[in-house]
Amino acid sequence: MSNYELMVVFTPVLSEEDYKASQKKYTAFIKENGGEVVHENPWGLKSLAYPIQKKTTGLYWVLDYNAPSDFNEKLKIQILRDENVLRFMATKLDKYAVEYNAKKRSGAPTGNEKVEA
Repeated sequence: MSNYELMVVFTPVLSEEDYKASQKKYTAFIKENGGEVVHENPWGLKSLAYPIQKKTTGLYWVLDYNAPSDFNEKLKIQILRDENVLRFMATKLDKYAVEYNAKKRSGAPTGNEKVEA
């Protein structure tokens, strides 16, 4: 099992219920295929750097999960079939990224904080 981070940008025209239903759909898909959800972080509505499908905003969602290495291809197929997804990116995390994310979630100092002078 490897650690991954998934960032999905959903279309901004989704209602709050549809946005949450899409999140639950993907977390359930991960669990059904032998994965484990570590952390979920819905960022909400954010501006895009450039227009995608004539939209300038998107609903962002970040998910940390553990899964077998062959799972990501199944996840990619599911996401590409979903018309509510504008963009997505799945990244494999190394042990340092996993440690950094855990520290950041717990509120412990990560070493990247700005020093007040």
